[in-house]
Amino acid sequence: MPLNLRKFSIHITMVTLTALALSVSATQVSAAENEVTKATSKTKANTAKVKENKGSKSAGYTEDQFLNAFSGKMKSVVVAQLGDPSKKELSVKPAGASGYLGRVGADEKNSKKVNVEMWYYKDLVNYDPKNKYKETEITFVNDRVMNIAFFNNR
Repeated sequence: MPLNLRKFSIHITMVTLTALALSVSATQVSAAENEVTKATSKTKANTAKVKENKGSKSAGYTEDQFLNAFSGKMKSVVVAQLGDPSKKELSVKPAGASGYLGRVGADEKNSKKVNVEMWYYKDLVNYDPKNKYKETEITFVNDRVMNIAFFNNR
């Protein structure tokens, strides 16, 4: 029975590549699990802080604390830490926007759909030790915080 070295070397190469791919995948899974563990512990710590703040009327977030805690976070993190908002709004494209975008050169057919949602919370952020903003608006773009605004005039 003659030994075909070419087939044999291809087989060894395939086995080696498969083993390498599995070891890389295992490393990536391990790294991902570590990131999830870190994120979970941070979320638990932040949730504990929020529960402490909700317990007392005078305690709350300062503007900087709130921005640092929620900028760029996913919607699930906001819900876990702040609960459901007092009001939600979805953005809609204004009438006639397609005509304007066409003149500017935007290609709506090839662009990705963007989901924009605004959530409103009442009396959450302090602007000085004794006073809170009447309303805090969090704008999500594709389920990630993109804008935070504080209002007293609504």
